Amino acid sequence: MTTIDRILEGQMLDEAAWLELEEFCARLRIERRWVAELVDSGLLEPRGADPAAWRFPVMAIARVRATERLVNDLGVNLAGAAVILDLLEERRHLLARLRQLERALEE
Repeated sequence: MTTIDRILEGQMLDEAAWLELEEFCARLRIERRWVAELVDSGLLEPRGADPAAWRFPVMAIARVRATERLVNDLGVNLAGAAVILDLLEERRHLLARLRQLERALEE
């Protein structure tokens, strides 16, 4: 598969859906070992007690992709990637809350 094919590849996913480990790895084209490292570092929080039972929310796909970019492109370690992604998520929540409060003040 060429780079352009991968860029143009897409599929609509139900945001509330959960994926089993094998499907999660297949969609991301990653190894189970990498997923285990992400879980160990706190970047992913699966449902299930052990890897055989792990399930991941579809929304975690974006988190894994962002982690890959931070690690591969910027040389950030997994602990650093976890902090960065958590702060970005907190920022998104705060901005949403700010917009909500601004709308309330305008009413």
